[in-house]
Amino acid sequence: MKGQLFALDGSVAFVTGGSKGLGREMALALAQAGADVAIGSRNEEQITQTAQYLAEKTHRTILPLVLDVTDRDGIEQAIAKTIAQFGKIDILVNNAGVNIREPIEQIEDAHWRKIWETNVTGVLTCCRAVIPYMRKARYGRIINIGSALSLVGMEDRASYCASKGAVLQLTRTLALEVAQDGITVNCICPGPFATEINQAVMDDPEKTRTLLGNVPMNRWGRLEEIHAPIVFLAGRAASYITGACLTVDGGWTAR
Repeated sequence: MKGQLFALDGSVAFVTGGSKGLGREMALALAQAGADVAIGSRNEEQITQTAQYLAEKTHRTILPLVLDVTDRDGIEQAIAKTIAQFGKIDILVNNAGVNIREPIEQIEDAHWRKIWETNVTGVLTCCRAVIPYMRKARYGRIINIGSALSLVGMEDRASYCASKGAVLQLTRTLALEVAQDGITVNCICPGPFATEINQAVMDDPEKTRTLLGNVPMNRWGRLEEIHAPIVFLAGRAASYITGACLTVDGGWTAR
């Protein structure tokens, strides 16, 4: 029984922003747990290469999709392709996101819109596209990827912090709306992980010292440390957990 709670055999997952970083790592974890996975990214070459890597490593079926989460028609087409391939979507992971660092008085309107259209509207659009299928199946797991900055502020990141706070509130509200449909909606809020997007910070000792000064464990998260949270919330073990925020941040938000 214990093994079945954390196994995803027979499940189908859809992961946005799945070509690199935490998105690729979460897709890997889901596939290793037994799920077939559709992964989306704007970069066709990267998503194709990632799909090949994941398929070879996990021996699961991996469907690469060229996907921009700011394109509503594109999202609906990607969902339709996934349903055509696998017949269902059990797990939706809304991971695609962008971050542009700017002091408040220098925030460009175009940058603000890009962050919100990707980080917030993209999540909403993916949820709206998938929920009808989950409601019909009377089962679903939606996992939105927020941030430690969903919960605390940080200078020069007003746009990003505001958008990730919105993701957490969207998670809570949506959880209430679909609670009677066999669908759970939760949010994982990672702290700083050693991913490509943070390479410039990792290469700068002073920036690293400043950032990790917020983390009681005083280190970067390791990629494999996102595996257990995503597999847990994606499976049957988390059947009574919805509207929750799971921080994976080395203690940052415990302060």
